[in-house]
Amino acid sequence: MVAPRISLDQWRALVAVVEAGGYAQAAARLHRSQSSVTYAVQKIERLLGLKVFELRGRRAALTEAGQVLYRRAKTLIEDAEALERGAAGMAADWSPEIRLAVEVIFPTWLLLECFARFAETRPQTRIQLHETVLGGTDEALAGGAMDLAITSHVPAGLLGDPLIRLRVVPAAHPDHPLHRLGRTLTQRDLRRHRQLVVRDSGVSRAREVAWLGAEQRWTVTSKATSIRAACMGLGFAWYPEDGIREELAAGRLKPLPLREGGERFEQLYMVYTDRDYPGRDTVHLAEIIRERVHVECARRERDESGQPAASGSAAGPFSSR
Repeated sequence: MVAPRISLDQWRALVAVVEAGGYAQAAARLHRSQSSVTYAVQKIERLLGLKVFELRGRRAALTEAGQVLYRRAKTLIEDAEALERGAAGMAADWSPEIRLAVEVIFPTWLLLECFARFAETRPQTRIQLHETVLGGTDEALAGGAMDLAITSHVPAGLLGDPLIRLRVVPAAHPDHPLHRLGRTLTQRDLRRHRQLVVRDSGVSRAREVAWLGAEQRWTVTSKATSIRAACMGLGFAWYPEDGIREELAAGRLKPLPLREGGERFEQLYMVYTDRDYPGRDTVHLAEIIRERVHVECARRERDESGQPAASGSAAGPFSSR
């Protein structure tokens, strides 16, 4: 095996020059002298026999070869950093904290039961729970800020395993004007009444819920506020059926009888931000969540069918596929 002629330190200097916008800025970022950063980039050019930068007007810009080297160098550095983090995690018995991003449509009671079971064996481990909506989950996962996520959208560059499939229905208070119409409803009916929406927790607000056709709309930041407003007759909204099961059973909410689109399904995935080097405690919590979801889905299927669930069959409010 031939030893690399260029060190990680030299590749790091190249990446810093590109991302900081110049040699002086890169030197400040790396806490090095400008001459040492310049020498590192020049050595890369000399050893590889190509130009990384070229003058365009008064500014230096990446050549085509330089653009390729920058992308590959950035990946190389990220892989090296991930390797070191993973090695540190393997050296440690348990981590002191788990960072978890979970979309608010995942059943809260089920998640808390999983936390309680985890705490039976790891009471000292802190859990940082980020309850996210739509794009907020993607942003929470960016840069490895989370250890684990439960999300309806697997961001580019990550892989996810199917965890649970939720049934989502439109609902309002039984005395809401939409219910008092006493007939099957259309989208035109919905447009004339206030819709309650939980705000995308992402900064960019790049993703939207499935239907935002109402002329009146109240946007709130929490699922609990939306449910409370609907129970007060202040609007209608789409909810995971399991998330409003108590309100449905108590008669505070009632599904809207839409002619079409009266239900939809949301598939949630479990995503590790670093699947190659997950912490021991992260894997343990993930296994608890996956097992608990499977058991609950199987129980729901048995209750609805009156017999043991067939593999792969659909459950009512949610299923594990």
